[in-house]
Amino acid sequence: MKLSTKGRYGLRALVDLAVYSEDRPVSISEIAKRQDISIRYLEQLLAKLKKAGIVKSIRGAQGGYLMAKSTEEVSVGDVLRILEGDLVLVECTELTGASKSCIGSRYCVTKSVWKKINDSIEQAVDSILLKDLVDESKAIHKKEIY
Repeated sequence: MKLSTKGRYGLRALVDLAVYSEDRPVSISEIAKRQDISIRYLEQLLAKLKKAGIVKSIRGAQGGYLMAKSTEEVSVGDVLRILEGDLVLVECTELTGASKSCIGSRYCVTKSVWKKINDSIEQAVDSILLKDLVDESKAIHKKEIY
């Protein structure tokens, strides 16, 4: 599985938003500048996150984006699924419950391998909270100041 820029940039932007929106809404242009992401692309990513209820927008001159959920309620897995879709490494019809089955599924011994890998990926991304990344970001920035 290879994550696209949607997942990578979206997660970076969300961490940035969570760090900087504690006191006020953050504009897309601020996030874009700090994260070196185009404003147009960032608009698309934030629109998906807004639709999913992770962020909210405030209109007006002092507007921008804020977190709609606490960073303790949002996992990396949540963000990646919103932006990337399914996180499975291998599309095994036996594991995904697809209506069309694989011709060799009765004798397939590798499906247990794909299940273990898929389950490990899910467990890993679901165990990391946005709060963990925000705390790490703040710690890195604190070291840079001193």
